[in-house]
Amino acid sequence: MFDRRALLLGAAATGVLAAPWVRTAHAQEKTITLMAYTGIFEERYKAAVVDPFMRANPGIKVNYYGSPNSAQSLGMLRAQKAAPQTNLCIMDASVAKAGTDEQLYDAVDNARLPVLAELNPMAIIPGLAGPAVTFDSAVLLYSAAKVKPAPTSWRELWKPEYKGQVGLPAAPDIVGLALTMVADRLAGGTDFIKDPSKGIALVGEMAPSVQTWDPKPDVYSAIISGGLTLGVGWNARGQLFSSQNPDRLGVTLPEEGSVFQINTLNLVKGAPNNDAALAFMAYALGQEAQKSFTEAMFYAPTNAKTQVSAEALARTAATPERMAKMIDVNWIEVAKVRDGITEQWRRRVINRR
Repeated sequence: MFDRRALLLGAAATGVLAAPWVRTAHAQEKTITLMAYTGIFEERYKAAVVDPFMRANPGIKVNYYGSPNSAQSLGMLRAQKAAPQTNLCIMDASVAKAGTDEQLYDAVDNARLPVLAELNPMAIIPGLAGPAVTFDSAVLLYSAAKVKPAPTSWRELWKPEYKGQVGLPAAPDIVGLALTMVADRLAGGTDFIKDPSKGIALVGEMAPSVQTWDPKPDVYSAIISGGLTLGVGWNARGQLFSSQNPDRLGVTLPEEGSVFQINTLNLVKGAPNNDAALAFMAYALGQEAQKSFTEAMFYAPTNAKTQVSAEALARTAATPERMAKMIDVNWIEVAKVRDGITEQWRRRVINRR
């Protein structure tokens, strides 16, 4: 009987399993668990990445465990630390830093995952154990029925005609932080980490226009239902919901630029079958999976060699023109000042309404 572990490790070293397992009477399927976001992300990620991987590699079964957000995922991993039941976790980079610091993850490198050499340099983040698996970007959302022509600038949020018709999650939510960074650039700020005061002051000027800092169930649905006219959200979900509701929801990647939100893929330390988990990581970061998920949900690919259709690429921030305008954000440094920014939001933004 062949050594299945050696075959798995060899496959991981080449970046992707090239052929399905050859089954024998003694062969056993290996099961791994991937924890990632619930909802539409789960639906699309399973269809674009998880299911094709299992079809190509019937010796590995991937259980998808849905978690509402990165903070809850981190809590689950902490609870499992003595006996991990999760092999892989997709989570926001700023939250992944805490998991890295607490040694919940195994670091990966080119020797274990050669596919890392294909990734955009932004995907390898100093201080994090796992690489970026998706790039998303903050966008301006608008009612396609009420706002014509389509807006092209973030400054639309400050127009008096939209007083009481704007919605977005407040800091410490990452959407609120992203808008503060954008506002800081609009106001002439030069170092958001050291001094975010210009951005916070400008967001404070917008506060009277805000109907809610906590849209329910989310800002996309609130605009689709007609409860809001403008909002701030993420491109991937915005583009997807806009495709489903083209007469109700529009998405703009504003001309002044935006910020990337980064989801990382992390290998959990001490979990069983982590050799199989490495094989899944290689596939998820590879060109085939990156192309499929970009075209399914409009996240920008982290693999720099990915060939995405022109139509899908145009609906991401990954075009050369948009990339040139993106704000350079170190989310690890942002995490260190998040509490201070949140306190300034409470005093100078939310209480200003």
